[in-house]
Amino acid sequence: QVQLVESGGGSVQVGGSLRLSCVASGDTISRYCMGWFRQIPDKEREGIAGIESDGSTSYADSVKGRFTISKDSAKKILYLQMNDLQPVDTGMYYCAADACSLVQLSRGIGSRGQGTQVTVS
Repeated sequence: QVQLVESGGGSVQVGGSLRLSCVASGDTISRYCMGWFRQIPDKEREGIAGIESDGSTSYADSVKGRFTISKDSAKKILYLQMNDLQPVDTGMYYCAADACSLVQLSRGIGSRGQGTQVTVS
């Protein structure tokens, strides 16, 4: 089983960038399907980016072209590069293991970390 810890959140101005990191421990991530989802106040959980064990990626329409998911299997870190951030992106961001389809991520399937807050104003 893998344990996940997110970091990299913070406050940023509109149009700014952040890079979230998710450090895994307890198991290698190379064989895991992983992803990111977010929880925005008063909205349902949204799966936003997933990466399969072979490196193929998928994105929600709301972040496509602005966010990029990647992983460094040797370091056991999952990343989410977020560019051109907007106020609608404000929320708590979580990484997940054993979940990479947007549907799986939206349903909260798989292991997850404690989250990191992103605030855009």
